Amino acid sequence: MSSKTVVEVSGLSKSYGDLQALIGADFSIPSGQVVGLLGPNGAGKTTAMKILTGYLAADEGHASICGISVEKDPTESKRLVGYLPENNPLYLDMRVMDFLRFVGKARGLNSSNLKRAVDRSVSSTGLQEVWGRFIGDCSKGFRQRVGLAQALLHDPPLLILDEPTNGLDPLQVVEMRELIRALGRTKTVILTSHVLPEVQTLAERVILLNRGRIVADGSLGDLLGTENDSSVFRVTVKGKEHSKAESLLSEATENSGLQLESIERLGEDLESLFRRLANREDESV
Repeated sequence: MSSKTVVEVSGLSKSYGDLQALIGADFSIPSGQVVGLLGPNGAGKTTAMKILTGYLAADEGHASICGISVEKDPTESKRLVGYLPENNPLYLDMRVMDFLRFVGKARGLNSSNLKRAVDRSVSSTGLQEVWGRFIGDCSKGFRQRVGLAQALLHDPPLLILDEPTNGLDPLQVVEMRELIRALGRTKTVILTSHVLPEVQTLAERVILLNRGRIVADGSLGDLLGTENDSSVFRVTVKGKEHSKAESLLSEATENSGLQLESIERLGEDLESLFRRLANREDESV
């Protein structure tokens, strides 16, 4: 894919009374990137997503999708975004096929485009098995797929997924992750999740929010490799007298009588990074 900018955010701020939910947020996201938007409750994640999807107006700053201003042209910018909210709004008494057709018509797709759009979304999300089933009779995993399919109907360049695997069983989680990976090859994806290892598995970049501010933004490799000012190493030694291992590390290897088998640096995981940066930001307030 080309490296054109899909999301551009500059100086974005939003307050609810005295509560500053988002403070001067700046970031851009190129096409084809899967980005994890993370933060504790009240960090500003939901506010940022609502502004990008056009459901909430910012107090200050600007946001654009593929160069279309969210604040100046909200109708057009909404056409560029597919949104799967955490509480997936579905009509349980409708069949899957009827629901997707209904949503497509509501989004202005004409008859010829509607069939192609529905067929494409069903194929992309693996809904063929439950095509004629009532949504209320579908498993939680298939309901999430229906929600994802409706977000894809109008073929948007940007997908925003809020807790896409929340409430799914382990097998359904694996299947949803595979879907997101596949979509990330052709779409720009912003996802939030309280399961940090999941984001570490799916996202190539992470934006960490705390108290309305961005406290870190970068590729996982950069953040996990350079943000920490200390390192942990795992050392493996080989020999009968293992009590000598400690002195081996503090003295000279050649004088210990043991063979140094391996030494490796243990990288910090995303959960540890998140806690450390959040605590650092809290201490600075």
